[in-house]
Amino acid sequence: MSLSGTGNFCQPICEDSSHRHPWYPPEIATTDPIARGQLLLRNTLTGKKEPFVPMQARHVRWYTCGPTVYDSSHVGHARTYLSFDIMRRVMTDYFHYNVLYQINTTDIDDKIILRARQNELIRQLELDTSVDFDKLVILAKEALGEAKAKSDLKKEEIATAIEEATQNKDSRAKTEQEGLMEQHLVKRKNLDGDEAKIMELCGSSSSSSANKDARAKLLVAAKSVIAEKLDREKGHLITDHSVFNAHARQYEREFMEDMTALGIREPDVLTRVTEYVPQIIAFVETIIEKGLAYKSNGSVYLSLDSFQAAGHNYRKLNPAGPGGAATSAAEMAEGEGALGGGGTSEKRNPSDFALWKASKPGEPAWESPFGPGRPGWHIECSVVAGDILGERIDIHSGGEDLKFPHHDNELAQSEACFGCNQWVNYFTHTGHLHIQGLKMSKSLKNFITIRQALEHNTARQLRIMFLLQAWDQPMNYSDQTIDDARSKEAAFKSFFREVEALVRDDYLAQEVGWRMADHDHKLADAYLAARQTVHESLLDNFNTKDAMSALLKVINEANTYLRLPQVRPSVLLLRAIATYVTQILKIFGVIDGEDEFGFGSGGGDANATSSGGEQYIETLVSFRESIRNAALEAAKGGDSKAAIQSVLQICDALRDEVLPKVGVRLEDRPTGTMWNLEDPEVMAKELAEKAAKEKEAQISKLEKQLIAREKECEKIKNSMVKPEDMFRTNEFKEWDESGVPTALANGDPVSGGQMKKKKKAIDKQSKAFKDLMEKSGNNPQELLSAAQKEVDGIKEKLSSLSL
Repeated sequence: MSLSGTGNFCQPICEDSSHRHPWYPPEIATTDPIARGQLLLRNTLTGKKEPFVPMQARHVRWYTCGPTVYDSSHVGHARTYLSFDIMRRVMTDYFHYNVLYQINTTDIDDKIILRARQNELIRQLELDTSVDFDKLVILAKEALGEAKAKSDLKKEEIATAIEEATQNKDSRAKTEQEGLMEQHLVKRKNLDGDEAKIMELCGSSSSSSANKDARAKLLVAAKSVIAEKLDREKGHLITDHSVFNAHARQYEREFMEDMTALGIREPDVLTRVTEYVPQIIAFVETIIEKGLAYKSNGSVYLSLDSFQAAGHNYRKLNPAGPGGAATSAAEMAEGEGALGGGGTSEKRNPSDFALWKASKPGEPAWESPFGPGRPGWHIECSVVAGDILGERIDIHSGGEDLKFPHHDNELAQSEACFGCNQWVNYFTHTGHLHIQGLKMSKSLKNFITIRQALEHNTARQLRIMFLLQAWDQPMNYSDQTIDDARSKEAAFKSFFREVEALVRDDYLAQEVGWRMADHDHKLADAYLAARQTVHESLLDNFNTKDAMSALLKVINEANTYLRLPQVRPSVLLLRAIATYVTQILKIFGVIDGEDEFGFGSGGGDANATSSGGEQYIETLVSFRESIRNAALEAAKGGDSKAAIQSVLQICDALRDEVLPKVGVRLEDRPTGTMWNLEDPEVMAKELAEKAAKEKEAQISKLEKQLIAREKECEKIKNSMVKPEDMFRTNEFKEWDESGVPTALANGDPVSGGQMKKKKKAIDKQSKAFKDLMEKSGNNPQELLSAAQKEVDGIKEKLSSLSL
């Protein structure tokens, strides 16, 4: 705990027995918990910020739900795990709590079972030579028809539910079903897109049914619908545990590699569900013995009626009414999983949830006193967290969508087993990540994998993007949010380069005090204010958004200070600011390494290897040779202006093209040239992005020019028509001397109104024709040819840029 002052003094302390003079202690601010130095944490259990108090001393036992490893992780997962990584770093490296951090991977679950079965069935189909292209076409069309029928039925069900909710004036159910309808329409749009691809490929190989390439392409396009059809028909035949295990291990490893690539610290403890089955069985038996769970058809369910009769509360995180009565059918379906087939007939209360599931054919099974089966979805976290962290957990974390049913059911079964009223003291949930207005989700196919995101952005940029958002609120993933992160990264880099250049000089050879009067004081005040704001922001629910704003604000103040006329900067103060900013960014995980400040040079240190030294020598020699040759050429021709221009171009090329390859950045300033060492790969990427933007701007400019020139060509062509010939077409039979039609082709006279309109059009054309003749010197064809040549030239430039 650290205290804050009000700026006032308390009454003096003066002990009679002491020979000390009175001492006036500063007044302690007690207006709010942050002023008293208390960490506030938004607790989903209460729905508001609460002072964080660990159960024991400064030890924090922290559990985070890991991924269900059935597919590649996406940026929505990155949002959750990066946010908790940042909070964990602040908790340990800034507030200095003693944190024991556990993550669990769900390596057996309905989603894993389905995906592993489907992938295995598709693998078998790929190897089945008896299913040639023609047979695959039939299979794909059948699967597509079944998928569309299933989609239509689902739409009808949701529409009926919306209608019933409207009639019953149940706004909660109506909102829930409307959300499901919105998601369903996105899924149907995706299915329609798949249908177009599938039908196109189905007709692509009529000449040869043995076309392996066509078969492979069709299988890829129709994989989703075929896999679902095969699973319905043959999924029960996949019984080998190794199929499910291998699938989970593959994506577990991929997830951990993704976390490393994002710079996320490894957990202190990593657990897997499949390694805890004996403990899970014992856990379930304990709840049964307490009379809070019951067996039914080989499964075991927690009895919510008995649980609440014993004095426990249900749905703490997402309250919905007494007895779980307000739990909707959609919520119950979510709780039971994609393979939940027991329905409500084997439950005492429809809201009871499975602790142990009887395995059906095609599902892995473990022997238990309840019969062969597998753990329920929620039980795993209770058991692994209870085993590692005990019966009292300080913090439990996860994504927003896990609040109910997963986390609420975790709480219920844990409190049933341990006989306590509060298993977790603080629950934290990250907000959803949205893309184009919808939650990023694999089922909606609107996701970007972590690896895809890292192809276009650095891990640092993604981390900065999340630091600029409130961790517990929804956020949008868009070009704007990532561009904002890049902009902020550039601001930090630019400031660090400024300070690095100042520190490099021998500042001790000059005056060292504050020589800018009020400007120095203003910058020092801004520095202290930034430190205070950062501290208060981190105390206030890990508010990194405001903390980052404070860092960027003091950097902006420093930049303004450095741009003052005849500036004589306080190098030590600027160094202190740069060092502090670096310390906070290190805590946030934005910066690695041991440099005092900055992102690290990476481009070359003082102990460069001989090969690195050779690079600089070669660059210097090449530059000297270019300058010398330019001077010699100018001396021969006597053109001093050309020589000066050539030298400036060579200098610019050295700055923009040559030195970046060896990790040297030059910036020309009115006061001179500033240099810094950088990572050559980073600089190469920056140059590539700059070139791409310049190319994009050039293409845009040329496209506008092309439109204008084509319009000009069209105008010339139209103006070349002689006015008297405008209406000499098959539509008319007779005309007057100025070319105005007087009779239609059938001999009927042209009406007076029409003749008037035609006369007006001819007059307008006469002016255009006259202007064209004057502009072209009575040679409009030459003008048209020149304009067309310009059009062709622009098209050629666009074509070369596109290539």
